[in-house]
Amino acid sequence: MGAASGPVVPGGSPAQPGPAQAWAALGGDPALPGRIRRERRPGLLPSALPVLDLASSTVSVCALAAAEFLAVRTSELVPPVDTDDGAVAAAFLSDRLVRTDGRPPVNFAPLSRFWPVADGWVRTHANYPHHRARLLAALGLPDPGPAEDEATVGRLAAELAERSAHEVEETVIGAGGLAVAVRTPDEWAAHPQCAAVARLPLVGSARLDTAAPLDPGAQAGPGGLAGLRVLDLTRTIAGPVATRTLALLGAEVLRIDAPDRPELVDAHADGDLGKRSTLLDLSSRSGQATFEELLSGAHLVVTGYRPGALDRFGLAPESLADRRPGLVVGQLSAWGTAGPWQRRRGFDSLVQAATGISRIEAGAPDEAGTDPAPGALPAQALDHATGYLLAAGLLRALSEQRAGTAGSRVVRVALARTAHWLLHDLPSEPTVEPGGAPVPAGDFDPSPWLTEADGPLGRLRYVLPPVRFGSPGSAGPADWSRPPGTAGADPAAWS
Repeated sequence: MGAASGPVVPGGSPAQPGPAQAWAALGGDPALPGRIRRERRPGLLPSALPVLDLASSTVSVCALAAAEFLAVRTSELVPPVDTDDGAVAAAFLSDRLVRTDGRPPVNFAPLSRFWPVADGWVRTHANYPHHRARLLAALGLPDPGPAEDEATVGRLAAELAERSAHEVEETVIGAGGLAVAVRTPDEWAAHPQCAAVARLPLVGSARLDTAAPLDPGAQAGPGGLAGLRVLDLTRTIAGPVATRTLALLGAEVLRIDAPDRPELVDAHADGDLGKRSTLLDLSSRSGQATFEELLSGAHLVVTGYRPGALDRFGLAPESLADRRPGLVVGQLSAWGTAGPWQRRRGFDSLVQAATGISRIEAGAPDEAGTDPAPGALPAQALDHATGYLLAAGLLRALSEQRAGTAGSRVVRVALARTAHWLLHDLPSEPTVEPGGAPVPAGDFDPSPWLTEADGPLGRLRYVLPPVRFGSPGSAGPADWSRPPGTAGADPAAWS
């Protein structure tokens, strides 16, 4: 792989390429990124920020971590990794490119958008029914249901226009809803949550005990994870990207959702490839008993909720490791594990708005000096990148257990920390100048990286996985073993 161009760090030497930075954050052998080969396709995922390099870097280190774990299990050399910018760009757009019987997905509900307020802009997220209900209730508005969304949008716009961004943010968050003020990069830099996030590692990892690694009880398989079992308690892109990657590599992944909050159908179609899906009430005794039975056979548990939100169900990493020594736990959050916002809910779009990304992507003021409406990255890039970092961290933890120091482990990532990396540390030339036009690259045609399959959801079009490693003719898995089934329809048991 050729040397990447990038900024000069204060010491005067070029900044490390993105894969080397990410691999260092994962605690890996610094020589191994030399195994990565990248097929460059300039101009994809056009942005004022280095989004394509974020995408390529995170997919590359995820594939490298998978290749390393396969080598650990088979006692062979780490195979080479091949990353194609086209495959990566398509994968980062997978939630938009998925089709069920030809129907395009609904990525954002009508109440999930930017709104002008008295002193600027806010961004709301109301894709899930309970978040929609909390948003409207917090602002004193009735909810006549989705059938009358056009009228509801009008009433909400009028209500928000009379309030300040800070007032909306605090009022909605206080009611358990989701809204953030759209901040400039400087405004975010002055916020205490920014300082807290900057102190966090890009990928955090901690050893919880000295337990021996859990035996997979099977041969490694072409992806390296055959025999491993994963309990998946995540939703909405980042977590499902991580766990569908583990499923691609051969793990048995069982997704768990609450009976009263099943996943949205389009998110399920994209995020649950290769998995089974069940419903389980963890607040009931029977649900707890079933979970304990599942935990007794699991090798990994992955959660995607606010820090501490699942502790009352016995899902704190230390508690899980006490009951299943040798376990690897993954934790994904929006804002990280420190700072005043650590227990707040969040999604990619909200993190973009709060951290200044939406202002950067908006471009320059017009001739009259009027700021344009906020913009967004060309994909849910924080979600996808954080998902691949989480998968890489889990794979590295499995390798460390076997080739380094034994012990249960917890791996932590956060959307806001990935945003900080994109904004401040990731070297590259952006594909759009702020306020300018994309670097010409032709229209992106994702068709080489799309496939179709029939399944319980219907005829599904989806993006092939970008994680590839191995020699030609003996590369890792090229596709998932199965399309998603009906959400929540599988038994709460290992197959």
